[in-house]
Amino acid sequence: MAKLHVGFVSPERELWSGEADMVIAKTVEGEIGILPNHAPVLGVLVEGGVLRVKRDGELDLVAAVHGGFISVANNEVAVLAEAAELGSEVDVEATKDALQRAQASIEAGQAGADARLEAKRAAARLRAAGEEV
Repeated sequence: MAKLHVGFVSPERELWSGEADMVIAKTVEGEIGILPNHAPVLGVLVEGGVLRVKRDGELDLVAAVHGGFISVANNEVAVLAEAAELGSEVDVEATKDALQRAQASIEAGQAGADARLEAKRAAARLRAAGEEV
């Protein structure tokens, strides 16, 4: 059975590279699932999305992704994130605190774009870590 070769990078580092059975990402057009032999596609990743890489017999690789692009061609998937964090690296308690602070600012009517962005990013990080939001 064909596999996908996935490269997942951000400006800071390579987050993951390897073989996968499926990649699921949220783009501005909606959620997209990539299987082997998928038609070529270029998508813009949403701010505060979650990327899931499914690997046969292994736990899914899950990451919070904050903007960027996904490119698919010839069973090669390139994920170029503006910022990203693997779910396994998320400090859940600190992220819950950040989400609560951002939500409090929003509810108090003091929120600008920064508080809404922080809330969106914190929620994505928690989802990537397997937490309910």
